Amino acid sequence: MNGADGLRLVCLTAEDAAAAAALEASCLAEAWSLSAWESALADPNACYAGAWAGEKLVGCCGLWQSFEEADICNVAVDAGFRRQGIGRRLLLFLMEEGRKRGVRDYTLEVRSSNEAAIGLYRELGFLEEGRRPCFYDHPREDALILWKRQEAHEIVSGSV
Repeated sequence: MNGADGLRLVCLTAEDAAAAAALEASCLAEAWSLSAWESALADPNACYAGAWAGEKLVGCCGLWQSFEEADICNVAVDAGFRRQGIGRRLLLFLMEEGRKRGVRDYTLEVRSSNEAAIGLYRELGFLEEGRRPCFYDHPREDALILWKRQEAHEIVSGSV
C-alpha cells in the first residue's frame, strides 16, 4: 500500500531479512540476528509489516499468531523517520493483516520507560494488564504487558 508521502507498506518476505536485521540493529540494543530474521520471515505463524521509503526499509513490526491471539514484536522505526506516524501506520497495517488471518486479540511488551511507544499503543486501544520485572537488559528494565482485546475495543480505524 502506497501513501501520499511515497511510503510503501507491505508484508515482508524472506528476501527482506537482511534489511530488517539491519534496521532493528540500528534501533534496539537487543536486536535479532540475521538468522533469527530469516527464520521468522519463513514461519507461517508470523506476519511482518515493513515501511519502505524508496529502496530503504524505514520501519517494521511483526506478529506471531496463536489461534485468535497474536503477540506483536520487533517494532522498529529508523531514527531519521520517527515522529512521522510510521509506527502507527505500520501497526494498523499489521493488525489489519492479522484480522484477515483471524486474529481478535493482540498483546505486546514495551519498556516501562518508553513513553512515546506507550502513548501510541494506548491511542490504538491497548491497555496495561501486567508487568514483567527485569524483562529487558541493556539497561535492565521492566516490561509493561499491554493487550488490545476485540471484545473490549474495536480496532482503531485510521489511514494506513
